[in-house]
Amino acid sequence: MSVAMQDVMKQSGVAFGTSGARGLVSAMTDRVCYVYARSFIKYCEASYKCEHTIAIAGDLRPSTERILKSLVQASADANWKVIYCGRIPSPAIAMYGIDKHLPTIMVTGSHIPADRNGIKFNHPNGEITKADEQGIVSQSVDFDESLFDDKGMLKAAPELPAVEAEAEMNYCKRYPDFFGSDALHGLTIGVYQHSAVGRDIVVKVLESLGATVKPFGRSDVFVPVDTEAIRKEDEELAREFTHKDYVDAVFSTDGDSDRPLLADDVGMWLRGDVLGILAAQSLGIKRIATPVSCNTSLEKSGSFEKICRTRIGSPYVIAGMESLVDANDKSLTVAGYEANGGFLLETDLTLDGRTLKALPTRDALLPMIAVMVMVRKERMCVVDLLRKLPKRFTVSDRLKEFPTEKSKAKLAEIREKNLGEKLFGALAAKPSKFAKDKAFQGKMVSLNEVDGYRMEFDSGDIIHLRPSGNAPEFRCYVETEGKERSAELLADCLKIMEGWRK
Repeated sequence: MSVAMQDVMKQSGVAFGTSGARGLVSAMTDRVCYVYARSFIKYCEASYKCEHTIAIAGDLRPSTERILKSLVQASADANWKVIYCGRIPSPAIAMYGIDKHLPTIMVTGSHIPADRNGIKFNHPNGEITKADEQGIVSQSVDFDESLFDDKGMLKAAPELPAVEAEAEMNYCKRYPDFFGSDALHGLTIGVYQHSAVGRDIVVKVLESLGATVKPFGRSDVFVPVDTEAIRKEDEELAREFTHKDYVDAVFSTDGDSDRPLLADDVGMWLRGDVLGILAAQSLGIKRIATPVSCNTSLEKSGSFEKICRTRIGSPYVIAGMESLVDANDKSLTVAGYEANGGFLLETDLTLDGRTLKALPTRDALLPMIAVMVMVRKERMCVVDLLRKLPKRFTVSDRLKEFPTEKSKAKLAEIREKNLGEKLFGALAAKPSKFAKDKAFQGKMVSLNEVDGYRMEFDSGDIIHLRPSGNAPEFRCYVETEGKERSAELLADCLKIMEGWRK
């Protein structure tokens, strides 16, 4: 029979978000995942000159193995060879595909709970763009419906092929080959492992860079670590660990290990967008692409020759990076980062005759390593580096189980009725201990609708409302000149937003 990808998306509710296709595990049946894979393969056949070979990998969620097997079946039915790279980080499988000029698929739901999962696609040159997404969803697939039972599950699922270890090995070698085997010598680093797919790889890489490593917090149950909304228990765990064990920093990642979490020596987790600034400074990046939601210390630092602000999501950051590349001047290095900390390298970097190849997809290890290299070089601690940045503090949180359509409708209402200043102006006008001699009216001085509804007030406070692109969540980002003020303002904003559930 023949089925259109768009029909499968509508019927299942499994659709593209900011990082691939995601949905409830119950909705991501073998049939749905099979059709997604066949559509991607068909699109790659028409749009990219590559061998009929695809590489796949996955994270540690309970549902991942089943989905991987549906991809194996889909590839076999399309007469494509499958290379199974095992359970490795998303950037590792993407890098393998770029090196081999192969399309790749990563089965992961990233940071979202274990009752959900996802499929992330990479074409032979890197992460797919929004244009690629449209090409994939426009496909129709012919297949044998009798492969599946009445619940959409394979009647006879294939076995996974033997693991090809090259992808993991090359990813692990990437960092010592560039930074050197003694880049982190003398530093002690804790690694919060939980259920991250790269938990052992992070330890292995840090040791290969000369660090002393202290792993902790390993879990056999999937832990939904969101680097943009860190759980209270993860905050407490990092503080408790650093209180008991001396370390210079703590490393961790989200579920598929493409988004970093770096904590200082007392266990305070850094915001991903602040980590991005420090990493770019350490690497000597000249031009930066980053979403509109990220901390404005980027501009205020004066460290970068050119900055491109984009919509939220790695495909938009990738497009922004591409716009910053100067083909005639290789010294104008380009990178990007997101509020979740994921760092994307658009151009090659050179250091003492060594080259770090571009990897235009989110990577968790590079920004954390880069910051610690700077810590060691300048004989500082992480907090010292933070103090050198302009004092702007971003915090964010979200309302869970808030339907995307409902949040979009609320933003449309605010936009149409010009309610931003009325709803939030009084909060931004509250006295600031950093500017006691100034009186603010709560007047909105600028509005940015590149992605969501981002308001800046005369106090300098920024409030940004946005529906999540990959989960039923309504996100709020706040930036002010003080950490306490940001936390208080965020709490006040969320109280207003809670009233929108009715």
